[in-house]
Formats: sequence, structure tokens, C-alpha cells
Amino acid sequence: MTAGVVGRFAPSPTGAMHLGNARTALLAWLHSRAQGGRHLLRFEDLDTGRVRAWAYDVTRADLEWLGLDWDEEVIQSRRLDLYRAAAERLDTYPCTCTRREVQAAIQDSAGAPHGAEPVYPGTCRAGSLHPERPAALRWRVPDAVVCVDDDWRGESMCQHLRAEVGDLVLRRNDGVFAYHLAVVVDDAASGVTDVLRGEDLWTATPRQVALQRALGLPTPRYWHVPLMLDFRGERLAKRGGAPPVQALREAGDAPGRVLSELARSLGWSVPDEVSAADLLPLWRTEIGRAELGA
Repeated sequence: MTAGVVGRFAPSPTGAMHLGNARTALLAWLHSRAQGGRHLLRFEDLDTGRVRAWAYDVTRADLEWLGLDWDEEVIQSRRLDLYRAAAERLDTYPCTCTRREVQAAIQDSAGAPHGAEPVYPGTCRAGSLHPERPAALRWRVPDAVVCVDDDWRGESMCQHLRAEVGDLVLRRNDGVFAYHLAVVVDDAASGVTDVLRGEDLWTATPRQVALQRALGLPTPRYWHVPLMLDFRGERLAKRGGAPPVQALREAGDAPGRVLSELARSLGWSVPDEVSAADLLPLWRTEIGRAELGA
């Protein structure tokens, strides 16, 4: 463990937090506080069409109810100038391809997508085919392999940017800055040293590290924790009807019981009710070997 740790929890205010979000929030808080570090709350609200105005206050209330505090709050939609300045420092080009056209180009050029997700084949790299359309902004990724370590998994992953990722969209054609650019700029601007988040973002990490390197920004340590599953073995999600923490709070449930269940999902033996502070010693002793769902 390293002194001077700065961690963060970065929810999207598109609805109420569910228990899976709450467990990630708890783990991120424990990771920061167990090391005497600072902890940030960042609302990732760039996709304004999906944002719900009430979700900011509900998220704050849920976190406070669980006993999770933070030292600083950041709201992405107030930092557009930072993202714009970062994009201007990169080798980019306008792209007017639709998703359907990208899929068709991939099929024509390779017969099938490379790997788990479609890889943009560079259709507009030499010039836009449809200059009359609103254009997205793509980053011309370097022809390089990027490797990333994950401290929770204890393993590394490497991706060839051109072959497995493709030229990244940094700003959509509706003007919304992309998550990958914003998160890299935000982490650096806030001095984040440790990123603990869900494993669904693990495969996105090499492209974020590539952006950090291109912008001359530091790379934090990464911890990608397994997602919380429902009784069907599927990940909890707002769109899937996962129970919101707000409902538990407003129904009069004890936050200590909720925290106990979240801790037990880590395989930790805890009383029926605990506080977040009670879990700090467990985090310190279990972090190197705890496995979610054990």
C-alpha cells in the first residue's frame, strides 16, 4: 500500500443506485480510507439525455446513509473545457460514419469483427465520406501494444490498439465527449492514484492508458472488482430492475444490515449489522485474498 492515495467513486446519475453500485462504492471507499487517503465523488453526467436531475441528491443521500463520505465532489458536465483542450492535443479527424456503416465496413474488410467488439476500420481516416453530416471526432490511435496491470486480479492484459481497439471516438456527433477521454482527464485533474471499479471496464483500461500516455498524464493503479449478481447469476443493473438503495433507505431498513450483506458477499464473516468503519480492518487484512462471491 502506498501513502498519498486518492480514490474515487464515479456513478452516472441516470437513476437510483442499486446494491451492485453500493458495493462498488463501499469497496472504493474502503480502499481509500484504509490507506488514510482522500476519497472523491464524481458524477459522470456527460450523456445528458440519460441523466435524471433527481439522481444526484438521491445518490448523495444513499452514500451518506451507508456512512460513506467524500472529500471532494466533481461534476463532469461542468468541465467541458478540460475535455475540449485535451482533445485538441491529440491527432484526431472527423468521422461521419454511422454504426451501421461501420458494421458493414468491418464485414467487408475482415468478414467478422476482431475480438469481442467491432473495431473501426478507418473508413474516414483519409477524409470524411459524408461531409454534409454532423461529425464525430476520432483519435488516430498509435500502432502499438498497451499492457495494463490489475491489482485485484493480480494479472495483466495487453491490447494492440490498431487491431483490437481501433480509432476511438473522443466526441460524438452530437457534441458529447466520450467516457474514455473524460475519465482520463478527470482522474489526472483530481490527482487520482487508485481506480477501483467494476470488472466490466477492465477491457477498456488499455485504451485509457494509451490516452494517458498520449496526453502525458500519470497512470493510476487499477482494481477491477467482479460485479454483483442476482439470483439468476446475471449482473445487477438499473435497467434490469435491480432494487434501489433508495427504496431500502426510505422503507426504514437499517444501513448496518445492508452493509453486512454487502460485506458477506465478499466472503467476509461479519455480524448482522456493521458500520463502514467496522469494515476497515477487514479490508486491510482481506484485500490481498478476498474474492467476491466466495
